[in-house]
Amino acid sequence: MPKLKTRKAIKKRFKFTKSGKIKRAKAFKSHILTKKSRKRKRNLRKAGFVSTAEARNIKKLMPYG
Repeated sequence: MPKLKTRKAIKKRFKFTKSGKIKRAKAFKSHILTKKSRKRKRNLRKAGFVSTAEARNIKKLMPYG
């Protein structure tokens, strides 16, 4: 059976933790930042985690995670 190719876009956006969860960056942090509060922007810096429903799809696209 041939090797499976990793989706490069998925590889750049997500990282796996040791426990198998998938880390992601939060959205809404790229532009129009003047109207967002300091607290909100600070919280957007922190990593988020992918929901379990979406994690299954991402694991298929990143077979060698």
